[in-house]
Amino acid sequence: MAAYGRPSLRDLFDESPTPHIAHPPRTHHRDFYVATDGSLRDDGGGLGVVIETRDGERVDRLSLDHTVSDNNVAEYRALHLGLDVLADRTPSDARVGVLVDHDQLASNVNAAVLDACRSTAPSPHQLVIPPATTHHWRGIRARINGFDEIRAARIASADNPAHPLANAPGEYGHVNDGPDRCIRPDPISSSDRPIPPPSRSDRGASD
Repeated sequence: MAAYGRPSLRDLFDESPTPHIAHPPRTHHRDFYVATDGSLRDDGGGLGVVIETRDGERVDRLSLDHTVSDNNVAEYRALHLGLDVLADRTPSDARVGVLVDHDQLASNVNAAVLDACRSTAPSPHQLVIPPATTHHWRGIRARINGFDEIRAARIASADNPAHPLANAPGEYGHVNDGPDRCIRPDPISSSDRPIPPPSRSDRGASD
């Protein structure tokens, strides 16, 4: 389960904005959530990853030292890593929620998802990819295309459980010793009904 006193990734995702994409009630039926963060420090850098099921069961955590050239590379490398690990732990038809504290990265992920669903018509979404991150962005795009459904939410650094893992890998290195596990969320039950967002609370969920 999620750490005591800290919201589950599902709760954080449902309460956060998802750039370019509406936040319908079926968001509550996402299967897995991955939070990532990358840091750039005077002594190097770090990558943090936290993966949970819809039920709040922890799938994996990582806290790694990593030398990066700038903060953008750290953020994109962290998400690339998180999606690689998630792909190894989940079925290809998984519905995934991504949590990052990098505005442009969240926007790029959702724009890429929407563009993949469009025809040949010009896209209204502009991708802004920092030049040094192109290698990791290609890896992220490949993983996006490998899941049944995926979208990204932007959260504050203070709320991101991957933030301390990325910023102090020397203190959190023990989390990497956990066993590799393929945990599946519990089946959706009748009690796990869609919850309309506040703007639709006075209307039926099917409106």
